[in-house]
Amino acid sequence: MAAAAAGLSWRRVSSFTGPVPRSRHGHRAVAIRELVIIFGGGNEGIADELHVYNTATNQWFLPAVRGDIPPGCAAHGFVCDGTRILVFGGMVEYGRYSNDLYELQASRWLWKKVKPQAPSTGSPPCPRLGHSFSLYGNKCYLFGGLANESEDSNNNVPRYLNDFYELELQHGSGVVGWSIPVTKGILPSPRESHTAIVYCRKDLGSPKMYIFGGMCGCRLNDLWELDIETMTWSRPETKGTVPLPRSLHTANVIGNKMYVFGGWVPQSAGGEISAHDGEWKCTGSFSYLNLDTTEWIGLISDCQEDKSNLLPGPRAGHCAVAVGTRLYIWSGRDGYRKAWNNQVCCKDLWYLDTEKPPAPSQVQLIRATTNSFQVKWDEVPTVEGYLLQLHSDSPVPSVAGTPGTGVPETSVLSSQGGSSLHQRPQSLTSVSYPEVKVDHPSQTNNVIPNNVQISLSSNSLLKTEGKEKVAAPENKIPQETMKSHADATGFKESNAPSLLPVCTSSPQTSANVGELHDLDKRTVNPDASVSGTVSSTQTMVTQQAVKTESSSTNGAVVKDETSLTTFNSKSEAAETAFIMPSPGANTGQTNDTHSSKTPPRQMAMGKTRERQWYDVGIFKNNTAVVSQFYLLPEETLSISNKMENADVPDYRLLKKQDLFPGTVYRFRVAAINGCGVGPFSKVSEFKTCIPGFPGAPSTVKITKSVDCIHLSWEPPASPSGNILEYSAYLAIRSTQLQENPNQLVFMRIYCGLKTSCIVTAAQLSNAHVDYTSRPAIVFRISAKNERGYGPATQVRWLQDMKTSSSK
Repeated sequence: MAAAAAGLSWRRVSSFTGPVPRSRHGHRAVAIRELVIIFGGGNEGIADELHVYNTATNQWFLPAVRGDIPPGCAAHGFVCDGTRILVFGGMVEYGRYSNDLYELQASRWLWKKVKPQAPSTGSPPCPRLGHSFSLYGNKCYLFGGLANESEDSNNNVPRYLNDFYELELQHGSGVVGWSIPVTKGILPSPRESHTAIVYCRKDLGSPKMYIFGGMCGCRLNDLWELDIETMTWSRPETKGTVPLPRSLHTANVIGNKMYVFGGWVPQSAGGEISAHDGEWKCTGSFSYLNLDTTEWIGLISDCQEDKSNLLPGPRAGHCAVAVGTRLYIWSGRDGYRKAWNNQVCCKDLWYLDTEKPPAPSQVQLIRATTNSFQVKWDEVPTVEGYLLQLHSDSPVPSVAGTPGTGVPETSVLSSQGGSSLHQRPQSLTSVSYPEVKVDHPSQTNNVIPNNVQISLSSNSLLKTEGKEKVAAPENKIPQETMKSHADATGFKESNAPSLLPVCTSSPQTSANVGELHDLDKRTVNPDASVSGTVSSTQTMVTQQAVKTESSSTNGAVVKDETSLTTFNSKSEAAETAFIMPSPGANTGQTNDTHSSKTPPRQMAMGKTRERQWYDVGIFKNNTAVVSQFYLLPEETLSISNKMENADVPDYRLLKKQDLFPGTVYRFRVAAINGCGVGPFSKVSEFKTCIPGFPGAPSTVKITKSVDCIHLSWEPPASPSGNILEYSAYLAIRSTQLQENPNQLVFMRIYCGLKTSCIVTAAQLSNAHVDYTSRPAIVFRISAKNERGYGPATQVRWLQDMKTSSSK
């Protein structure tokens, strides 16, 4: 038990911004992408505000809700279905309980009271608190709770319930009605303040609901299972040590585990049931149930309650919510102050990374120059940074372990006390960094600055990566923080890197400032947060945000007016472009993205130094400007080839190697969280440009109208002579895609000196929708000078799922 507890890496969030809600208990929380939404609860009165915490920017905010705003309630049902939230029942004042049902459309922060049909057999659910309310598919499952037997709210006569209801939802908004399912087996005994979760094994595909613990005159620790397909109740046999009887605890599913934290438990270690309140206490114990093997694993026992603030303190009636594989816990009560006979509530917010992060997407190229790459990859939720590595077939000079002189140290963490970041990294929020030297402002846009203590409370800045529009933080942000400037290459970069948070928004995030307009009438402007009215007072969680991404050309087939040609390293159009990413590149590496045991510093199987993976750095965001990489000293190389988990060297003692023109480099990236470095992505290959060719066009904008789109761009920052013409291409559907899905086929849709063109509806009807990451229509634009065509700028015009599926 002690060893397991020592392996946990709980983090207390030490500082927030925005209006922090008052501490409470009996509240509920759900997550919509990176947003934690909290409602209800009480402490000296029941709270009726809706609070939102942005886990990516560490900011609290109060959305401007409207509509049928429900009264404050506690111990209510609270579930999330997409971007709508349902609230059922709860205590609205002492002794008075509710059976009202409310729906919140978080995309508009609009409340609506809904009235489901009564069941065809029996009565609708009576007013109650402490029930469980679980969602699976288009149905919510209500079980148990506590009712007041007396009609007089001042005369509270408790009645414990074990009734079971099913609530059918309508798609998008609204409900159908209640029903009372006919179940088999023995119904669980009456209870309140229990937990219920739904889990479906990947191999069996039969959804199960699990009910654990609760209160029925005494605390319980029994586990019940309901097969939702057959509606059969059973008591599964479990292995391991069952947690103590408890109520007012939380249970959350992450992966195949149900994590149980806190609650009221018996004071005595033997779990003796007693009616005296003095013999019950709040606990900080933490366990999980492996839902595939039904084995209980204890992580923090009751006797390990921490006094050094390294673990969350004892509490009950708190809220816990999973954001990705990270578990957040906030507030709750930790007991009674008996001298005043009132409850004491915690004010702290904690999170725990439960497993290593998954592998990011392949590294994508935004732009190549003769000696640098601007690269990106899809964001991984709730991570603290990314480790980027490269290697090349070209010889890499061998260096001795001597300090580098005058070399910028802008992108890596220094090793502390000989510990291995790759084995067990320190928190990126607490590492001290050596002095930084900056020789190019764009190279520091998202690396972890060495002279900055990264704080999770930092404001997130609006950043645009040349042609990519990035979702703005999901709360109100002062307009001055949204300013950005163009570097020498014409790409937009954040102007205050030290303010960027370690944790960034998920790529699936579609929360933006301001309400989205009809997609057919919107202007897609990559240089703005949202095309349309920008609200400075609140945030909308949107179903879909249309954005653009950009990268430079990869190996592809290009269809002109009459013929098909292939982009490759020998053709004019791609002489300065990068090589097609090769998922099957012979790197000697096994890319098992499902294994959390992938060695983070796994080396290529070849013994030659050219196959060595070199660290580019550790970045806190999902973009990087790469012009150098770290050289490992000779002795470290030999050790690393023998030891898969060799300690990270002290980067301050290492020299950097510049990139060479016209050279192929392979890239891979891994995400880092509190559990360590996750598995690496698949390998991508890029080639630096050859001098003399024009650079890629920049600042691509797409304006959509009813029957066409308007494509515009700015000239290359480095034309290397006079620009003779531009060519714009559209990825089209082709039978060749079926043979090689990784090789896009392009049709030229424009050739001329203008920096804009019209793409007609007829041309768009032939467009290929690329699903390699998010659904998108792909454009490429390149410039030509006396030497020939330079690298093209690739723009991925993100599509709404419904729109793209109809193409």
